[in-house]
Amino acid sequence: MQSALCHTGGRVLRPIDRSSRASGSAPLPVVRRASTVARYLPSSKIQHAWSVERETHHTYVDPAEWIDEAAIFKALELTKEHAKDPARVRDILAKAKEKAFVTEHDPVNVGSKSEFVQGLSLEECATLLNVDENNVELMNDIFDTALAIKNRIYGNRVVLFAPLYIANHCMNTCTYCAFRAGNTGMERSVLTDDDLREEVAALQQQGHRRILALTGESPKYSFENFLHAVDVIGSVHTEPFGSIRRINVEIPPLSVSDMRRLKETDKVGTFVLFQETYHRETFKKMHPSGPKSDFDYRVLTQDRAMRAGLDDVGIGALFGLFDYRYEVCAMLMHSEHLERHYNAGPHTISVPRMRPADGSELSISPPYPVDDATFKKLVAVIRIAVPYTGMILSTRESPEMRSLLLKCGMSQMSAGSRTDVGAYHKDHTANTEANLGKLAGQFSLMDHRPTNEIVDWLMAEGYVPSWCTACYRQGRTGEDFMKICKAGDIHDFCHPNSLLTLQEYLQDYADPDLRRKGEEVIAREMGEHASEPLSGQALRRLERKMKLVKEGQHDVYL
Repeated sequence: MQSALCHTGGRVLRPIDRSSRASGSAPLPVVRRASTVARYLPSSKIQHAWSVERETHHTYVDPAEWIDEAAIFKALELTKEHAKDPARVRDILAKAKEKAFVTEHDPVNVGSKSEFVQGLSLEECATLLNVDENNVELMNDIFDTALAIKNRIYGNRVVLFAPLYIANHCMNTCTYCAFRAGNTGMERSVLTDDDLREEVAALQQQGHRRILALTGESPKYSFENFLHAVDVIGSVHTEPFGSIRRINVEIPPLSVSDMRRLKETDKVGTFVLFQETYHRETFKKMHPSGPKSDFDYRVLTQDRAMRAGLDDVGIGALFGLFDYRYEVCAMLMHSEHLERHYNAGPHTISVPRMRPADGSELSISPPYPVDDATFKKLVAVIRIAVPYTGMILSTRESPEMRSLLLKCGMSQMSAGSRTDVGAYHKDHTANTEANLGKLAGQFSLMDHRPTNEIVDWLMAEGYVPSWCTACYRQGRTGEDFMKICKAGDIHDFCHPNSLLTLQEYLQDYADPDLRRKGEEVIAREMGEHASEPLSGQALRRLERKMKLVKEGQHDVYL
């Protein structure tokens, strides 16, 4: 690591005093590094040829200062006894719930800038993570708090999307991934423009409006190729009214200069990048070589996106690589860092659990396996710790587990997913079985239901399926999006827009029975039995817009 001090207008950055955030009686001691480095330059030892930095003046806060490993381990150790005290745990939950429910006018939150002021401290988070999963009463209290916070902010809406894999060439050596360079048994492929159009068309025919575009890191598929793919995706329109309205991306780390180019496409919503593990020694073991082996460069990706104005960012950890408690605490620290410097934390947090991947023995027997009870707990704690983030639930989990996790605070999920390059349009060929036998996915899936079945299931469980993209398309991103969340205004924006997108889906893609069920849901949510009633003004606006959608207009939103 190469470090450098940078004098910026006389400002001096100081270590964070976490003692003021501790719950209970005595605060935990603050762990400080021997020498505090205020500004840091990324290492030049590892080449990042996929995206070259042209804005070389940028310096950053040393990641070792805000992912404080010693502080995490100390908090996890010192709160083990706290977690056995039901009164202390319930006090943490009550305060978290109260803070998440207040408005900008409440004196409790005077001076607050974002949601992370309203979540949990490191010590509170560690306490909840240390609660015994077999303590049914306390665990139910945690689950109930997480769901109450999610419903207060996001209501009963569940946003749907699908991943779209464009290329599986990769020069990295991630030990848990089928795409890694050393997996010579995998057939490598890149979608041509025609293939890509067919993939997007197949997704649109499922009713999708939002996709997550992914690719590996390799000179065989460059960032220039990806920029072109974004244009191709945005250009596809199918009958009756198919279009992709939000392209989120999960691609290799970009420089600030290339982040700007991505933003300039005016087609990209959230830039998602998983750190995989925030534990440095484990990260080094799991990524022995390749550009991805650079921990600091990777963990600063969201900083570079924010500086480029791409201010909806997603973070995540792959559970199974290291102690789940450590990873959750580290994601809280990452979230706090983003809020502290950019006034907006992560737009989304993903919580994938390791699943078997072709040719990876480690993926079959993870070093730190996470069972179902533990997984439910960590999901709920993240929702309580970072209340306003969108939490993403993938098809790595079974239908039964996804149902349980929705009750722990999840707000977004993939539907009808494939992790194979070219899988969607090959699924629709006459020779389906032969084609699927050649597909090479990044990891195995456990929920294979098509999108229409997911929609039916969600509505039966009491949720409103949503494809809403209104905030992104109206420029309410980053800090601006967080402001309406914190002010309690999100329901009057998001819920009407979700119902409008559901009505579109029902008219364009649902069979008569599913349409009937969906229109009953919409009528309920617009009536006196709504899960959370809209304000009078929002309801009147929704009624006018709904009339337009039923008359055949599309892309209508408040």
